[in-house]
Amino acid sequence: QVQLVESGGGLVQPGGSLRLSCVASGFTFRNYVMKWYRQAPGKERDLVASIYTDTSTNYAESVKGRFAISRDNAKNTVYLQMNSLKPEDTAVYYCKTTVRMQDYWGQGTQVTVSS
Repeated sequence: QVQLVESGGGLVQPGGSLRLSCVASGFTFRNYVMKWYRQAPGKERDLVASIYTDTSTNYAESVKGRFAISRDNAKNTVYLQMNSLKPEDTAVYYCKTTVRMQDYWGQGTQVTVSS
């Protein structure tokens, strides 16, 4: 079965950096688009970044120039490098994929940006 497991969240000061990881299993990772979403308290879950099978990427305007999504097909892992973090980046971060028209989500990892 498809499983996604995120890690790497934590508490960081404004201006700091974190790298999130999402390890995938149960499907042929290299053949699928991988996405990172985030959900702040009381808000909807928003798309942050996408990486395609050809490694092309897309980003939300709010994170362009600060975040970088990447993938390692040998490790079945997608990463989100987050730099110059701001308090408004505080959220639970989720990775997601769609396999055979079904969406799969990880359990999420909390990122808190605060001094």
